[in-house]
Amino acid sequence: MPLPEQHPLVDGRTASAPLIRAYRGDRPERTPVWFMRQAGRSLPEYRELRVGTAMLDACLNPELASEITLQPVRRHDVDAAIFFSDIVVPVKLAGVGVEIVPGRGPVLENPIRTASDIMSLPPLDPESLAPIREAVARTVAELGSTPLIGFAGAPFTLASYLVEGGPSKDQLRARSLMYSDPHSWATLLNWCADLAGAFLRAQVDAGASAVQLFDSWVGALSARDYVRRVAPHSKRAFDALRGYDVPRVHFGVGGGELLAAMRDVGADTVGVDWRIPLDEANRRLGGTTPLQGNIDPALLTVPWPTLESHVRDVVDRGRDAPAHVVNLGHGVPPETDPDVLTRIVQLVHSL
Repeated sequence: MPLPEQHPLVDGRTASAPLIRAYRGDRPERTPVWFMRQAGRSLPEYRELRVGTAMLDACLNPELASEITLQPVRRHDVDAAIFFSDIVVPVKLAGVGVEIVPGRGPVLENPIRTASDIMSLPPLDPESLAPIREAVARTVAELGSTPLIGFAGAPFTLASYLVEGGPSKDQLRARSLMYSDPHSWATLLNWCADLAGAFLRAQVDAGASAVQLFDSWVGALSARDYVRRVAPHSKRAFDALRGYDVPRVHFGVGGGELLAAMRDVGADTVGVDWRIPLDEANRRLGGTTPLQGNIDPALLTVPWPTLESHVRDVVDRGRDAPAHVVNLGHGVPPETDPDVLTRIVQLVHSL
């Protein structure tokens, strides 16, 4: 099924935007730049808007989610909006008890630990995605020629939260389940993949011009385990967009050893964290894949001359790839001065 006629990629609003051209392997006149976690956290206008509203409630309020998505585009002149949401939003919409605890992150009411826990996970009712579709449609109507990127957590990261019960440094319980009960593991990851796929598809149907699958915890896996026990499920999530000509980005924290495998599940562009330079990432990918990244978030608080030198180096190394979208190697830390982000955008656009 092709994209609807009124979709921004079809009616011409975003088809030639620098971001979309770069994701498709082209080199636009100006290098596109946006930031993961640009919507919120570091912006005073975001903090003001969020007073008295829990994180997941903000994500599921179409008016609020749309306004938060638009704030960094207005302030920083970035080349894309990233839909304001959270990795566990579709989990909550499926009816699983989860809350985001300030200072800790997503916490599950009843962690998934056994085969019967996995079998009792409820299917996602497509109607529950109505607030997501509405928020995306509102946002796209305001963005004009600036593309909106849809967003979902990858199956391994969703499964990790479900099994661990919250954030975990090494995903010991999740990896243990992967080995001790491979059948249940595959069932769980299929559930997570279908959730992520439906979440991405709802955003594209409502007007998102690109999507990013985000694997926060993939760095805990060996290359062998990723390829055998995770990659097929990430492919399943992307396969929900089969027939849609929408650029797909795959990003994983600590995924330097997995770049080719992460591309091969169906991504057009691969996000690179700060741990390996972009010219090396390009080499590992055979020089054929557009890259996104990889300013080190730790440098956002250092004196400007040091940060400027780093940004120039990132852009220089990105020239080795067929195309390059400048981004961070992870998300914007909450303590970042927003003016620094604006300055980075101006610098990248000037190069």
